[in-house]
Amino acid sequence: MNTRKLCAGLLAAAMLAGCSSGGAQSDSSEASKSIDTLRFQFVPSRDPGEIIAGTSELGQLVIDAMAKRGYTIGNVDITVSDSYEAAGESLSAGSIDVAWLPGGTYALYSGETEVILTATRNGLSNDSENPADWNGTANATKKDGPQVKYYRALIYATPSEYGKKLAEKVNNNEELTWDDLNKANWAVMNVTSSAGYIYPTMWLMNKYGKKITDLANVTTLDGYMAAFQQAAAEQVDVIVCYADGRNDYEFSWNLPADQQDETGHQGLGRTEGGSIWDELNVIGVTEGIYNDTVAVTKANPDIYNDDFKKALQESLIEISETDKGKEIFAIYSHTGYATATDADYDGAREALEVVK
Repeated sequence: MNTRKLCAGLLAAAMLAGCSSGGAQSDSSEASKSIDTLRFQFVPSRDPGEIIAGTSELGQLVIDAMAKRGYTIGNVDITVSDSYEAAGESLSAGSIDVAWLPGGTYALYSGETEVILTATRNGLSNDSENPADWNGTANATKKDGPQVKYYRALIYATPSEYGKKLAEKVNNNEELTWDDLNKANWAVMNVTSSAGYIYPTMWLMNKYGKKITDLANVTTLDGYMAAFQQAAAEQVDVIVCYADGRNDYEFSWNLPADQQDETGHQGLGRTEGGSIWDELNVIGVTEGIYNDTVAVTKANPDIYNDDFKKALQESLIEISETDKGKEIFAIYSHTGYATATDADYDGAREALEVVK
């Protein structure tokens, strides 16, 4: 979400705060099990034409899966919103029934909508909250963990002279002080990046009562590749990234700058250095950043009742476990779905406050 979208979202949040919730919940199963049209909407995180083409067979799969659970659905209408906020607003108003929303967008509109599923992804071999557990070749992270509903952001000390001092304290199980961190040169992403700004800010707030904006020396970069380049060149002392970004740059770390690894990443030039696992040390681990959601409107009693929510949860999970379902949801890099609760996104709501 860019800055313009962010501002629109925050304005919408302020407007929503003054409005009553859209529709009362029906907790019974007395709502109609015959639905003429079930309206799905996806957000434009990829080209809308690609999304529509990639999800073209989802409607019939949902009709068939819901029929097993007693629902007769005449048609599933699938659209792509103009923006993340537009999907949230449409879901809040009840002009669509079900939407695939990023966690932050759901948090913004959670007064009028309810999450029923969280997308899952391939987890990592490490999920420790102790930063020292992530460091060294012996602890090299593998992408072979269980399916997870969230990911973390990591704060890394680079192999600069000062970065090594920070890493040494952490690896000796010593607590870093605010003064330690404030002396460092930081590189971060823009303010709308969950892993590159928002959740590292929350980490600082929780541990030190400070924000990234309180740090003395901060550079904003336009991507994670630039962060790893500056880390390798020892131009900064601290970078922030999703966990574990070192996997993506493991082979380019020790390549000359005029070469590329097999993934196309340009060499980072640490030709005489150690492995990325030894040289780029984790000094902080954020709380979990929950994945994308499937959320339903509260404005339509045929949709917002316990029976329908359970049936749709079961149907989408069932579909996601089939070969065709995997192919469809790969459009968003979702490997499956797991049941979710609104409380899972408390961190996302806190993140919105951090951005504001």
